[in-house]
Amino acid sequence: MSFEKDDKVVLSDKHSEYDGETGTITQVMETMFGDPTYTVSFEDGQETGIPEDQLEAAEGDADADESDEE
Repeated sequence: MSFEKDDKVVLSDKHSEYDGETGTITQVMETMFGDPTYTVSFEDGQETGIPEDQLEAAEGDADADESDEE
């Protein structure tokens, strides 16, 4: 799944201080091999050069998660 600018995503990188946090994609770049990497802004900073496999789409909101459990 590829992402676009302004998409909300959750970072999954145990080496990052933002691991598990939801942020917004602010820039999409392409490596010399044609693979996308992303810059994601979080509430208190940003992370750059994030590969696609470390991101997942964020859920709409917390209330939507609770309604799925019925």
